[in-house]
Amino acid sequence: MRKYIFPILVVVTFIVEGALCGMFYSKMVFSNNDTVQINTCLKSVETSYGNDQLYDKTLDYVVLDNNGKVVFRTKEGLSESVNEAVTNNDTILDINLKGELGKIIFHNRTADNIRYYRTRIVISLVCCSAVQMILIFAFYIYLRKTVTKPFEDLNDFAVRVAGGNLDVPLKMDKGNVFGSFSEAFDLMRTELKKARVAEKKANDDKKEMVAKLSHDIKTPVASIKSTSEIGYELAKDEKSQEYFNLINTKTDQIKVLVDNLFESSVNDATEIKVSPSEYNSTVIKELVKKSDYLNRAEDFVMPSCMVYIDKLRMQQSLDNIFMNSYKYADTKITVTADEGEDKDYLILTIRDYGDGVPESELPLLKEKYNRGSNCKDKDGAGLGLYLTDYFITNMNGRMRLENAEPGFAVILYVRSI
Repeated sequence: MRKYIFPILVVVTFIVEGALCGMFYSKMVFSNNDTVQINTCLKSVETSYGNDQLYDKTLDYVVLDNNGKVVFRTKEGLSESVNEAVTNNDTILDINLKGELGKIIFHNRTADNIRYYRTRIVISLVCCSAVQMILIFAFYIYLRKTVTKPFEDLNDFAVRVAGGNLDVPLKMDKGNVFGSFSEAFDLMRTELKKARVAEKKANDDKKEMVAKLSHDIKTPVASIKSTSEIGYELAKDEKSQEYFNLINTKTDQIKVLVDNLFESSVNDATEIKVSPSEYNSTVIKELVKKSDYLNRAEDFVMPSCMVYIDKLRMQQSLDNIFMNSYKYADTKITVTADEGEDKDYLILTIRDYGDGVPESELPLLKEKYNRGSNCKDKDGAGLGLYLTDYFITNMNGRMRLENAEPGFAVILYVRSI
């Protein structure tokens, strides 16, 4: 019902506006003075001429002598000549002024009537138009909040999901018409995240199985190789030595094949595409705000310059950094940005105030599947900082990790132009 309130109110204002204008217009009619009152005023002037205190002043009128000179008026602003009276549609009558023939001009209220109600019409139109404009603006704000903004959030959310970020939840407002859509999209994110966790577990199980198989295969192969080497030394004829040498060669080939199998199960065969372009540095500040969906970071000043980034991959990188901070530190976050001394890089520092990590683990955090000892029972794949380093490096920048005493800091050197 709420979505119909604004249109209904606008329609009501139009109806009220039309009704008021119609009512005022209907009253803008030609107004003649009452004949009885005219005669009463005329007789009072004729009988009491010279003593204006006894004149009947029910109507507005002007008395002219036989020379056209004004001898009496009820108020200023009335017609004071026959020509002026004719122009204003006033009533003109002859009057006997003690034996002289004069004129009495009764003011016609039609012009005042029209002026009065025309003013009322204008005021009504202005007031109703102002109310309509307020309602239309309020309706625009309502549409912006309940339709346009949710669509923009869904678009940003879809871009993040497409980029592989399944940790940032979608803000939902069940009070608007798109609340159910938002809930469905966030449910999709949750299910995709579950599927990714299941996929990772399956991959981990596969890697563990391959590692075990490679170990199990290498053990008998090593035994075969050592036995064949002994046989080679003990062989008395050339033919037997040739057979033992062939066995040694084949065991070496099997070892290489097992190593290759293990290597291919650990390393991905494909690379993620990074396509940087030129952007104003203010874009990075917008991306930081989008990544900090819990609003843990305070506002910061962003130097104005041009940076060389892939907007999507930069968003993923910032998402990974903030998500790690939320997950492992759960403190406030400080973000600073400044240009380096040679201005080749925009240096973006993102710091939390948690426990940090042991110094010996810092170099390992950039490696695939490596996680700090502070991860404990928190879920994760050990890919966040690895991918962030990969993305920043492919944007001609670099990433540095350090303990901030207290806390942990990620320093991004973003290429500036």
